[in-house]
Amino acid sequence: MKELISALENLPLVVKIILAVFVDIVWHVYRIMKSVDTNNTTALIVSIILLFIPFMGIIDLIVLILKGDVLYLEAK
Repeated sequence: MKELISALENLPLVVKIILAVFVDIVWHVYRIMKSVDTNNTTALIVSIILLFIPFMGIIDLIVLILKGDVLYLEAK
């Protein structure tokens, strides 16, 4: 799982944007996998809830363009 998370994080920005536009489910699965991998229960619950928000693809696209990574809730 760590390899897949790392692979998605290291993709070029253009590929990340293309995935956000055409196959946004990739970023939903990424959020869930990252939450499970980091043992972050709050982020896991939020990730599952975000799966059912229809405009999340647009938010991912905007955050990707501005920040270079998808929206993810990290405990600090």
